[in-house]
Amino acid sequence: MNILVVNDDGIQSPGLAALVFALSAVADVYVCAPDGQRSAKSHSVTLGERVSVQAVSFPGAKEAYQTSGTPADCTKIGLQFFAEAGISIDMVFSGINMGSNLGRDTLYSGTVGAAAEAALSGCPAVAVSVDSHSATHFETACSLAVQSIGLIYGKLDSSVVISINTPDLPKEQIRGIKCLPLGERYYDDKFHPSEDGYMLSGNPGDFSGRGEFDVTAAQEDYAVITPLQFDFTDYRTLETIRKWGISI
Repeated sequence: MNILVVNDDGIQSPGLAALVFALSAVADVYVCAPDGQRSAKSHSVTLGERVSVQAVSFPGAKEAYQTSGTPADCTKIGLQFFAEAGISIDMVFSGINMGSNLGRDTLYSGTVGAAAEAALSGCPAVAVSVDSHSATHFETACSLAVQSIGLIYGKLDSSVVISINTPDLPKEQIRGIKCLPLGERYYDDKFHPSEDGYMLSGNPGDFSGRGEFDVTAAQEDYAVITPLQFDFTDYRTLETIRKWGISI
């Protein structure tokens, strides 16, 4: 099996290194990652400007590229360049992200955006995240990523992205695994003046007691698995507006 690994934290991220090392034990791994931090780039791609692509060596990977593009660019480039070299990619893994991708975070996440690009290309995709921006415990996330291969490949619709989030804790301190929908995570964030402009910053709101969702389970030290789909149509409302009787 050939696996492409991408991320949004950049090619120097310890999360990327941990995921490549784990997956290389069970598959041939190929890497395409940004040359620096690209968090919160969502599913954006680069238009109207050149993207640099440079071959690099990466421990555990058969071949690797670093690019100046977005995470979704990395998926597109990786799938294209390796295909042109005669390497057919079977699955794409995005991560391991330094920080969780829960609730509404998934709309902004470059990690999820890169995985979504793979899904749109017909390639089974998994987004993997650890709930800390200075994460050091990747073992559970890696274990779930490896286990997911046999459960996803050839068995699930490739238009679905599987999102895995784990606490930044030793395995024995994680309370278990829950499969849950996205919750309504939100932030108390604003643009604040900085030396040469404005910078967005803030803290997540309190989402305790809001039912059993990914955000609440993560707060309670569970690993969480959520299937994501990217058809944004609200079919129930679609039936309502068809009855509006609007005319030109």
